[in-house]
Amino acid sequence: MAERWDDDELLGRLAAALRAADAVPRDFVEAAKTAYAWHGIDAELAVLAYDSAQHEEDLALTRADTAHLHFLTFRSAELTIEIEVTERTLVGQLVPPRPGTIRIWADSGWGPEIPVDEVGGFTITKPVDRFRLWCRCPGIADVITTWATV
Repeated sequence: MAERWDDDELLGRLAAALRAADAVPRDFVEAAKTAYAWHGIDAELAVLAYDSAQHEEDLALTRADTAHLHFLTFRSAELTIEIEVTERTLVGQLVPPRPGTIRIWADSGWGPEIPVDEVGGFTITKPVDRFRLWCRCPGIADVITTWATV
């Protein structure tokens, strides 16, 4: 059975934990963050090859009514990641289609690992800040996209 603490003891333990966190030198924390940034050095970079937001003027010349659609395409040597931006989600497709997992990395932190189905489809909650995607599929190197904003 778990030990039960009264409010004063709990507050005392929380204060001690906060003091311990403050005791870690700032240089040490920054070095750890920098080292962690290198954990994906083996991942293949997928660059932004198409952003429909950059071509809205061209589309407006060809249609009477402009639809507010936003598409992004990232390409690497072995994998293309196509994304449709909706109001609340990023709906994606891997080309060539393959299963795997994908994770969003935004300025606000990492999102959960999301399964990619057998035909390469996935849906991720739309980030509020800039983001990149990290994709893992059996048989190929991990792929990480360049930073993007929607």
